[in-house]
Amino acid sequence: MLLLELTFFAILFPIGDTQDAFKKPISFHIIQITSFAHNSWVKYQGSGWLGDLQIHGWDSDSGTAIFLKPWSKCNFSDEVFEVVELFRVHVFTFIQETKAHVNVLKMEYPFVIQVIAGCKLHSAGAILSFLPGAFGGLDFVGFKNYSCVPAPEGGSRAQNVCILLAPYHDIFYTVEKLLCETCPQYLLGVLEAGKADLQKQVLFLKPKAWLSSDSAHEPSHLQLVCHVSGFYPKPQELPETQRGDILPNADDTWYLRMTLDVVTEEATGLSCQVKHSSLGRQDIVFYWGHSNSIGRIILAIVSSLIFFLCFALWLRLTCVNIILSP
Repeated sequence: MLLLELTFFAILFPIGDTQDAFKKPISFHIIQITSFAHNSWVKYQGSGWLGDLQIHGWDSDSGTAIFLKPWSKCNFSDEVFEVVELFRVHVFTFIQETKAHVNVLKMEYPFVIQVIAGCKLHSAGAILSFLPGAFGGLDFVGFKNYSCVPAPEGGSRAQNVCILLAPYHDIFYTVEKLLCETCPQYLLGVLEAGKADLQKQVLFLKPKAWLSSDSAHEPSHLQLVCHVSGFYPKPQELPETQRGDILPNADDTWYLRMTLDVVTEEATGLSCQVKHSSLGRQDIVFYWGHSNSIGRIILAIVSSLIFFLCFALWLRLTCVNIILSP
């Protein structure tokens, strides 16, 4: 996405102990995903994130924010309430105005608009604000210095959006104020309010992994699945050779599911290797097809032990009977 950064130095926002507690960059950002199926059906999804931790949700039915952590409001209860009300108006207006300009902007249903807005605290003390927008998964527009900036990928449609927004100076003023004042203040405040809980997240939690398989779409093929769950922190990215989705668990740890379609006869011997910062150099490795072999070996060993124990017991009883016989 197009990333438009506005730099604000730490001297404007005293950080103190909060800066010392979080050595790595951390951001607060709101993700907005609006799906337009047709003129009378629109689905809106909103969420607030502190780094990889979701701390806010959005109830589309009631148009209210959901605070997922007891410290999500930090010490800005009144200010947060005002922002929530402003956000409620924004959601309604955004949907109505988008539908009203579908023909002018030559948009065809269905389409999806994505927006991410927030600010990031860097280890050096600088706070960078950003607001990129995407249309259909491609960079579309951004905001910088009280103006709309079209992304090259957005083409003429993005340019027309910025032309339509240009007269609304009050919108740009509000956006700039939220990005440059409200967001940095809230970020520092929520880091301080949730410090005790957030510091627990600094710990490295080891993953648990297991294998499963299912029938593939093609005949004589098998879909191999490697499951990894309960790990923290979330990896920044997956290697290009891997395909999978990293999803959040209810306990703030993460879950990864990797799949591979192979010819059934070629599945034996393939492996699933799990690398994570919590494991150090002790990777977890599972081999496809070996679990059944190992199970059969263990079963054979146990069966042999039971046989020899029974045989020894029989010999002992036989000897005792012989000795006691007149």
